Amino acid sequence: MIISRRSLLKMTALGSALAVSPAFVRAQALKNNRVHIAVGGKALTYYLPLSVAERLGYFEDEGLDVTISDFAGGSKALQAVVGGSADVVSGAFEHTINLQSKNQFYRAFVLQGRAPMIGFGVSNEAMPDYESPADLKGKKVGVTAPGSSTNMLVNFFLAKHGLKPDDVAIIGVGAGGGAVSALRSGQVDAISNTDPVLSMLEHKDEITLIADTRSLKDTHEIFGGNMPAGCLYAPQKFFEGNDELMQAMANAIVRADKWIQNTDPEEIVKAMPESYLLGEPEVYLAAVSNSIEGMSPDGMIPEDGPQTALDAIAAFVEDFPADKIDLDKIWTNEFAEKANEKYPNG
Repeated sequence: MIISRRSLLKMTALGSALAVSPAFVRAQALKNNRVHIAVGGKALTYYLPLSVAERLGYFEDEGLDVTISDFAGGSKALQAVVGGSADVVSGAFEHTINLQSKNQFYRAFVLQGRAPMIGFGVSNEAMPDYESPADLKGKKVGVTAPGSSTNMLVNFFLAKHGLKPDDVAIIGVGAGGGAVSALRSGQVDAISNTDPVLSMLEHKDEITLIADTRSLKDTHEIFGGNMPAGCLYAPQKFFEGNDELMQAMANAIVRADKWIQNTDPEEIVKAMPESYLLGEPEVYLAAVSNSIEGMSPDGMIPEDGPQTALDAIAAFVEDFPADKIDLDKIWTNEFAEKANEKYPNG
């Protein structure tokens, strides 16, 4: 009898769940169990809980039939949902605010990251004499995709230092190997990305970070409070009549969040596809280790987080209608709370 690596991972995870949670309950059949999730850069540690939920079979355990489509950046993933080709976005929390400003109502319902886990760095080869943000004027800055959360961090950083978004040229370079190549080839002078891209470039001393939100301390210093990041969010209309479906997704992600917090980085790396490692497993291990602090431990959106996100957007988007945003409509902890009740120990 041959047991696949994925099956072994599922068996191990299931055994752990049964051991720590006697009240473990098998998923009940869902009336509607199919859901299509769009993500921008699936291999990034920013979306690690999504990959864990998929790899360890947590979606299946909840009775879900999940399709995950990967895009070059969060804005591209959002376009898929806006266009109707996907149902739910695995993306940055702040997109829900931008959408409401355009009279499009989306709601986040389970958190993957409690810090943006994005780093903004300059190329040591292209900008060896970098001294201050003013040196960025006229430079080419690589982001996963224009309009994505990596782009937002660049804009926020520029605004904080008296610069405007059009003082630099924003270039979409995607995630993973493509982003690394863009910096190494001189296509861009600076880059805003997440791990494992950051750790790969740091490992070979190719970038100098000028903003880093992988730690809670740095995130609080940069944004002034809790800044919710990676999450699952969907159009408000998708919530209607899909309570069981939304709950099942939240259950899977909360389990994944907790598994990550309770698992050694080496074991997390073993659970991921080899393609995520980009040929450098030791660098990917460092990337995972660097990112765990920024991961949500329980899927819960901090109550002060939505206001922090709104303040950040209003700081760099000219004439942003902050006073017209109803934050209560962009998030809910209803499903994450129930998921924590079902899986108190992961």
